[in-house]
Amino acid sequence: MTRFTNWLGKNADAVIALVLAIVVAVLGLGVNLPNEAEITNSGILAVIGLLATSVLRDRGRRIPVEAEVRDTLRSSSATLGELDAKLTHIETFEQVLSDTKRALDETAVVRVISGAQVAQVLEEARRDTDRWFFKGGTGTYIRARTLPECVAAARRERRTLLFRVEILDPTNVEVCEAYARHRRSVSDGPDATGEPWTLERTRKEAYATILAACWQKQRFAMLDIDIGLSRTMTTLRYDLAASRLVVTRDDPRGEALVVDSTKFYYSWVSAELQTSLDQARRVPVEQARLAPLDEEPTVEEVRKLFEVIGIDLAHGYTDRDVIEIIRKALRAKDPYE
Repeated sequence: MTRFTNWLGKNADAVIALVLAIVVAVLGLGVNLPNEAEITNSGILAVIGLLATSVLRDRGRRIPVEAEVRDTLRSSSATLGELDAKLTHIETFEQVLSDTKRALDETAVVRVISGAQVAQVLEEARRDTDRWFFKGGTGTYIRARTLPECVAAARRERRTLLFRVEILDPTNVEVCEAYARHRRSVSDGPDATGEPWTLERTRKEAYATILAACWQKQRFAMLDIDIGLSRTMTTLRYDLAASRLVVTRDDPRGEALVVDSTKFYYSWVSAELQTSLDQARRVPVEQARLAPLDEEPTVEEVRKLFEVIGIDLAHGYTDRDVIEIIRKALRAKDPYE
């Protein structure tokens, strides 16, 4: 009953209008009542009054609602302002998280592999690469595997091949002796190729790398090869292909570092290798065409080649020494086998 009373109080004007409408409808059906005209007029006036009352009440209700809406909008505006500031902080925080994640990712750019995996990783790097940068000692592995296999792949696919090699200067006795001394300090005995490291071996290995590069250049015109001769030695060897960088030491059994080409350190080392090569003594490999080499070069051809490119063979080298350089150039032993 209380609920009905509350409802009736809230909707009294509508109820009265409904009753009057029913009365007028009854009069319209022909029911005879005294003073019908007055009743009708009074009903109309009552309805108009009720409508006016409803309008006034709605306006009365709307005024506080509008005020409340305005207050709500002001509060919402202030809240949105605070939210915008918080969103700015959130974006800053997200940027910090992104930078932190990137930094963490970059800390993992260098992978460490065992010596047993180096040959496989280098083999994978040679697949489909169109470039190779090397910096190291005498380039034994370059002659044994890297250069011939990369040239064979480029010839098979009829594409160009970019090669940049920096090795020890074989005419610099001091640096060659320092390198041989370093290798002997690591191991007194022969290495994986079966030879001990001496001054003469170091020089012949470097001469052989120069000869191998010229020999390959004469047989594959799309080989763009540049050789630099360094006056300083390094204990590390850098092999940079299109897909990755591999950093090794003199010991084939030692661990190595691998950096994918998508990592920032790859581009850093690439720039460093190019800068280092630019400072080295350049070998004019393009002049090698003036001293043609047979499939199996003769001693006279090799002597002529080194004369043409301006690299002096060591004083006192006999034909046997030159033959040994030829053997090392074309049939180098793989130090990883």
